[in-house]
Amino acid sequence: MNWIILIVAGLFEVGFTTCLGKAKESSGSIMYLWYGGFIISLFVSMALLIKATQTLPLGTAYAIWTGIGAVGTVLMGIIFFKEPADFWRIFFIFTLIASIVGLKVVSSH
Repeated sequence: MNWIILIVAGLFEVGFTTCLGKAKESSGSIMYLWYGGFIISLFVSMALLIKATQTLPLGTAYAIWTGIGAVGTVLMGIIFFKEPADFWRIFFIFTLIASIVGLKVVSSH
């Protein structure tokens, strides 16, 4: 169950970085709504990370949480913020995903 909580925490990390990017593109009251989403997502992400680390190894959980956040944030940047999707960016996204899966596999034993 804590692995699922950790994955959801990582998705909320993607949420807070996306809100930060959208706030940067916005102005007025819309900007403040994005910042509100940032704060809520940050709080939920951290609370879930804390919960997950009660039974999972801290180093592994943190690495997986940041990995999910990094991969998700890069993908959101490519999809929503028109960031480049060249060969090397995609290659290293896949190496991050392989590392996340690898950490999960070796942590299960």
